[in-house]
Amino acid sequence: MSLQVKATRAAVVAHGWRNVRAFASKAAPAYAAASPRLFKSIGLRREDKNRWERRVALTPQHVERLVKELGATVYVQPSDNRTFRDWRYEKAGAVVQEDLSDADVIFGIKEVPVDKLIPNKTYVIFSHTHKGQSYNMPTLQAFLDKNIRLIDYELITNDAGQRTVLFGRHAGMAGMIDGLHGLGLKLLGMGYDSPFMHIGMSHTFKSLASARLALREMGNTIADDGLPDFFQPMTFVFTGTGNVSQGAQEIFRNLPHEFIEPSELEAFVKSKGHAKNKVYGCVVGTKDHIVGKNGSPYDADDFHANPHLYTSDFYKTIAPYTTMLINGVYWEAGRPRLLSTEQLRNIQKRPDCNNRLISIADISCDVEGSLEFMSRMTDIEAPFFYVDTVQGKDHKDVEAPGTQILAVENLPTELPIEASEHFSQALFPIAKELIKGNAKLSALERATICEDGKLHDRHAHLYSRLPGADAAAATQATGAPSPKKQILLLGSGFVAGPLVDYLARSKDFHIRIGSNMLADAKMLAQKHDNASATQVDVSDRQQLSSLIQGADIVVSLVPAYMHTKIAELCIENKTHMVTASYVSPEMRSLDAKAKDAGIVILNEIGLDPGIDHMSAMKIIDEIKAEGGKIRSFTSWCGGLPAPEHSGVPLAYKFSWSPRGVLTAAKNNATFKMDGKLRTIPGDSLLANSFEDVKILPGYALEGLANRDSLGYADMYGIGPNEQLETMFRGTLRYKGYARLLDAFRKLGFLSLDATSQTQKFASWVPSSKRITNADRIQTIAHRLQLTRDNPLLQEVVSAMRYLHLLPSTSAEGVRELSAATPLDGLSTVLADRLAYAPGERDLVLMHHEFGVERGDGRLEKHTSTLATYGTFGETTAMANTVGLPAAMGTELILRGGLKERGVLAPTMREVYLPVLQLLEHEGVRMIEKQMPVDALV
Repeated sequence: MSLQVKATRAAVVAHGWRNVRAFASKAAPAYAAASPRLFKSIGLRREDKNRWERRVALTPQHVERLVKELGATVYVQPSDNRTFRDWRYEKAGAVVQEDLSDADVIFGIKEVPVDKLIPNKTYVIFSHTHKGQSYNMPTLQAFLDKNIRLIDYELITNDAGQRTVLFGRHAGMAGMIDGLHGLGLKLLGMGYDSPFMHIGMSHTFKSLASARLALREMGNTIADDGLPDFFQPMTFVFTGTGNVSQGAQEIFRNLPHEFIEPSELEAFVKSKGHAKNKVYGCVVGTKDHIVGKNGSPYDADDFHANPHLYTSDFYKTIAPYTTMLINGVYWEAGRPRLLSTEQLRNIQKRPDCNNRLISIADISCDVEGSLEFMSRMTDIEAPFFYVDTVQGKDHKDVEAPGTQILAVENLPTELPIEASEHFSQALFPIAKELIKGNAKLSALERATICEDGKLHDRHAHLYSRLPGADAAAATQATGAPSPKKQILLLGSGFVAGPLVDYLARSKDFHIRIGSNMLADAKMLAQKHDNASATQVDVSDRQQLSSLIQGADIVVSLVPAYMHTKIAELCIENKTHMVTASYVSPEMRSLDAKAKDAGIVILNEIGLDPGIDHMSAMKIIDEIKAEGGKIRSFTSWCGGLPAPEHSGVPLAYKFSWSPRGVLTAAKNNATFKMDGKLRTIPGDSLLANSFEDVKILPGYALEGLANRDSLGYADMYGIGPNEQLETMFRGTLRYKGYARLLDAFRKLGFLSLDATSQTQKFASWVPSSKRITNADRIQTIAHRLQLTRDNPLLQEVVSAMRYLHLLPSTSAEGVRELSAATPLDGLSTVLADRLAYAPGERDLVLMHHEFGVERGDGRLEKHTSTLATYGTFGETTAMANTVGLPAAMGTELILRGGLKERGVLAPTMREVYLPVLQLLEHEGVRMIEKQMPVDALV
């Protein structure tokens, strides 16, 4: 166990509460949201499992037919690695964009990372879940949690039970080519040169045609020069009779060859006089090696009904006479294995098998499946490993003893063009039926693994394989669990996701998400079996009181002005409350009532306020405990776009309404710096920014003073202010933000004066088309008192054009926008033009700097710095750093870790110590440093 985790647990135990993280299976999900049934739009996702995956589910040719013939909208995620370029999809009529959330059904090839699954969609992919392999059961659980309808290509069959949409043939082709390449390497490692050395991996060929040409040339060499005598006869055994085996045989037939029946293989190998200028093939079906355990012959119907009554004699009749095995059989748990580890060990021990089972191309890629010793998949860069069962190990030394194993799971992507064309041709009819609304097509029903948060009946046996299934069974065996703690979350906005996700990990909690946006609440709840959603009107006192009565704690993420009314009802119902907002005077006036009710109303437990308080108090308390004094305190915090996404006006982006950011730029600020009290009027705040904030050298930062910094001296216990050289709190921005926004202020964009509802936005800009852009720019220059060659004027004009506040040409009109005030109008524009795009990253920066005087007079500087990134469309840094502390504060109260009552902020040790340590465990970590200084500045 890491020291970090030990410290976290130690702190939690010290404060009398436990961090429960049991994960139970969902045998009966608590929701049943309706799956979508009309598919008017299709998404084609970018393959991101590895860089070799270049295949597509639908080619541009078939996309064009869907668009033109059926009127479908097709969204295609951009990719520079796909075998068909983006421009070909655009030419076909598709919309190439990152966001696939508008698509009703999403097609892909390989598994989708869990964090990239979009809830409430239909996915059509190879999920590799229906066989119950343990390594993919967490993925299946994610499909259930996210209420996704999962259709698996591997299960799409016709009425006769034959698969219709598959890459099997091309997997067999690529696997055979790669296997021949590997065989040449293994033979060389054994000290033998062979013609197989002259064939490359599949992906080295431009096309399948060029690969066939090389194979025929290799075949000519075999016919002319022959193969090493020691390996005669060289036999290639193909298991299975399906598309995989047929594709491999198709490649094999390019060599000079002859086929032998399985029943004749042993006698043939033991005979003499084999031709050395050809290779020998043998196709082995189920009937050729499966027998009843009681000695009865193979019966197909009985075998499929009772596979446990059968076994395989492959290890006796086939394997000892095989040079290279090409395994393409379908295998399910409970069926006899083709070869066990012990059986391979017995073969490898036999002196007469030194030239047998040299190589296995396991195209089926079932880990620990039909070949028990096939312990892992390989990749194209390192396609082979070697199994030495005699020594009980596998390795990568081609010269050491052992059977070579090829287990590349994405073989068809080595032939991306031909594989995609073949696959798309088969998939196209299915896609057409979906667009027509025939989601209940029998082929699709048979291929559906789960929907509405439940496994289909034919896959219900997989419940027992899901994560936590044993724990769930144990709970059922011991009786009903103790009642769950009831959490009422009010609000389903931006920061609610991380909060719900964190609290839902504790299966002894139930989170009821109340929101006036019921769809958003359902979206949050459907990911978890211990969460539910309900429509709430917070202004409806009776409804709200009824909900609070049934809760152990209320978490309020609604607008701050609503908190006090909610707190009053919490007091009436003796229910705890948590919010991330500042303690207002009205909230503070409820302190005595909250204490009398015996409840906690924990406020300011988000980012700023929240993590800033906790991280500051940790250092302050440590310094005071050591006899030191705080002589200066400076704190900066800011939510910013990641540097790579900051190339926009203001160097800033918005993940929620810009109105609060704009109004904050008009607030008065009071602070103390270098021994002097300073007050900056709101109208001058932007003009008095701190232009060079030095925190980390990789960031070009400036800052604005925050409201009243002086009050925090008392809150932090470092006052009175007379003893402090500096007491300052500020907001971080990238350089240039304040200069540009102040120009907008001078132009009137930050005005809160009421305007008519249908006024031209920025009406002072001449709107007549007879007015030239030069006239408009001259008006702006006059308003800003700038000359035409001033760089700031150019910056303002460029920004206004980007924001569509100024026409790019004289012929264009000026943007019209209904808004109550210019500031509201600008908020709408910024929310539109400076919004984060899916996949863009955001950054939260926080930095405290303390001037410390030690008891012996030594001076030190202490710093505490946080830099954490997130991704929009997944989990942003801002949502994480607000939602997680609030969730942890909630858990702290429910577990009895906070004994104090009343209206509180998280400045006491029993709150900040466990929460900061839990945040660090979640990857949100303050980096602390200290250094001696000559003087406090």
